[in-house]
Amino acid sequence: MSTLSSRNEAATVALLPRVTCPHCWEAFAPEQVLWVSEHVDLLGDPLLGPEQQQRFLPSRFTVEGDAIDAKGMTCHSLACPRCHLGIPRAMVEAEPLFLSILGGPASGKSFFLTAMTWQLRRLLPQGFGIAFTDADPAANLALNDCEESLFLNPREDDPVPLGSLIRKTELQGELYDTVGYGQQVVSYPRPFLFALQPQAGHPVAGKDPAAAAGLSRILCLYDNAGEHFQPGQDRASSPVTRHLAHARGLLFLFDPTQDRRFRAACRNRDLGAVASRDNRLSRQETLLTEAAVRIRKHGGLAHNARYDRPTVVILSKFDEWSHLLGAEAEDPYRKAAGAMGVDVDEIEALSARLREILRQYSPETVAAAEAFATNVTYIAVSALGSRTDADRETGLLTIRPADIRPHWVTVPLLYILCRVLPGLVPRLKRKGTARTQG
Repeated sequence: MSTLSSRNEAATVALLPRVTCPHCWEAFAPEQVLWVSEHVDLLGDPLLGPEQQQRFLPSRFTVEGDAIDAKGMTCHSLACPRCHLGIPRAMVEAEPLFLSILGGPASGKSFFLTAMTWQLRRLLPQGFGIAFTDADPAANLALNDCEESLFLNPREDDPVPLGSLIRKTELQGELYDTVGYGQQVVSYPRPFLFALQPQAGHPVAGKDPAAAAGLSRILCLYDNAGEHFQPGQDRASSPVTRHLAHARGLLFLFDPTQDRRFRAACRNRDLGAVASRDNRLSRQETLLTEAAVRIRKHGGLAHNARYDRPTVVILSKFDEWSHLLGAEAEDPYRKAAGAMGVDVDEIEALSARLREILRQYSPETVAAAEAFATNVTYIAVSALGSRTDADRETGLLTIRPADIRPHWVTVPLLYILCRVLPGLVPRLKRKGTARTQG
């Protein structure tokens, strides 16, 4: 009896023909999935170590279709047959959508990611009729803590150092899992996992519930420390950036305050010196170039092949240099004909203006992005949307959490979703044009 077939019969759950592990990216049939034992005597997994529950391929099931371990306990959790790391149940039912976000050290990537997911939890259900929930609360624990620190902070009216609000992305630790294959120890990145599921308010759900169910996805969002893109960091024992080859889209965060030419044009010209504590300046295009090398290598592409999936260059800390662009744009999504859509034309028109600004101050970044990818879009965001002030005693940048007003942080992901899954996130319909999807 297969591991999930009885559950499929009991609960009429439609399983994918092939499941992809979000940790090691192994593809396997659903009947090969392992279960995680529950009994306390069944400790010790050959790949994960003596403190982890054993993984096993079951032969006994409950009436409800759950596996029964060797000690007679009912089991509820699944694991990959290759790396033995846990995978959420939803991943055997809904297709995965892999996306990668990268940016240099101190680029504000963690702040952006936190603000983006916080706002998407409200915007997608209310505006687009799409449930946006944690597919694996344990995997998203660190991100949920960051969301609470920024947006549910009990000290919301007190100035708080930025470093105390969100910790730096780590090279190892809680965002990585270690697996032992004999003498070889491998560290895998732990993605943030979200379920995207059309609800009653979605335009497809109201017409064809079966088609709407087919639009559901498990968003696997990978966030690497910038140091992982340094030469020598990608190796067999630490394949922490190999998700790039599987990603359907790429988000690259460019921090203008780390560029000397761009920094000079910022309102607060000493921002970079104060915020980074070490007057950080960096050549950020080298990170994108290294990412291109790894995508070509692990994706089996020619050395001069261009990436054909959506690539968004996100210009962060827009509140410091918005005067270069002029008036701030309104959110590029609105209702038309009773359905919410993303205004791709507005995003791409603004992208052209941002490209010219970036080309003026950092032409090598534009050159690196467009030599790497055929479809590059430039989007400006501000995760905080408010001025930061230096503490008089420590010199550290602080902000009152109550003053945080993110700007356009949801747009990069909405734009990619609109391009790769137009049935899930539709393009705004405009009068006088028949084109409705990207």
